[in-house]
Amino acid sequence: MTSRERWTVYPLLFLAIGLALRAVSIPPSELEVHVIDADRVVCGEIVVKSADGPTLIHVGRVKGDGGGRIEISDHQGREAMAIGTGPDGRDGIIEFFDTEGNSTGLLDARVLSPAAP
Repeated sequence: MTSRERWTVYPLLFLAIGLALRAVSIPPSELEVHVIDADRVVCGEIVVKSADGPTLIHVGRVKGDGGGRIEISDHQGREAMAIGTGPDGRDGIIEFFDTEGNSTGLLDARVLSPAAP
């Protein structure tokens, strides 16, 4: 290898090694992004937290092996409302919670539009 080739290859080699180590050395928990602009986002779960910690909105498969669910909580992190699928099938359900976070009622497709006989 000539001196000229070394002056080209070695800096590129060290740059590649440095970039690879930088990507490994930054844990995902410390990665912070303030704005994401995208046409489509595909992920398993979305969690929105307030500045002081409690989860405000949780989107994903939240309850066991059920389908998709959106849980909306108050400023203290207690569930206030949930929208998702029922545990027994595909029926959509809106669930309401009291001030303690206990379920107070369900609104499902059978209540809104009963099936014809």
